[in-house]
Amino acid sequence: MWLNWPNRISLTRIILVVPLVICLLNLNEAWRGWRYLAIMLFVAMALSDAVDGFLARRRHESTPLGAFLDPVGDKLLITCSVVLLAIDATSVPAFRLPSWVPVIAIGKDVLTIIGFLLIYATTGQFFLSPRIWGKVCTVIQLVMIGYALVAPDLPVWAQRYWPALWWLASAAAVIVTFDYVRIGNRFAAEYIAAHPNPKR
Repeated sequence: MWLNWPNRISLTRIILVVPLVICLLNLNEAWRGWRYLAIMLFVAMALSDAVDGFLARRRHESTPLGAFLDPVGDKLLITCSVVLLAIDATSVPAFRLPSWVPVIAIGKDVLTIIGFLLIYATTGQFFLSPRIWGKVCTVIQLVMIGYALVAPDLPVWAQRYWPALWWLASAAAVIVTFDYVRIGNRFAAEYIAAHPNPKR
């Protein structure tokens, strides 16, 4: 069945991006409830990322559709959040992300997509290689976003860790980008060596 429970959860996470964005756009309105709604939606979406993967493995229901929906949900959640949290009008007061943080986060995904297309153009093969570092980077980015949303309610000593989180998330994104470039280049080189006349 193509729309199994893991895929339904992934699809729901993608749909929930819309109300999350609405909440983030209204973070600085008079009603403080927008931030708490955003926190609840964000937590539900972040947890669903772990749940759908667990169910897919437990029920042996991994599908190509799930392999597509899962990262799409992650990237939509992270991209929309980091962009809006880096803009004065929509950021959490006193906890705005530096403008270069979303540039690095989005740049990683753009370069990954470009590399994917270049490998396909060179070899005629789809190259999908999930990496543990990619998942670690995603987790760090999600923690950074969640921290920004709850930061006003944290004690002062905990708020001091805010800069360390966006530095860590950005460093992880850079490392993951170089890792993807490295393994993608190795795959292309090995394929071309094994196929003197690859599809071009």
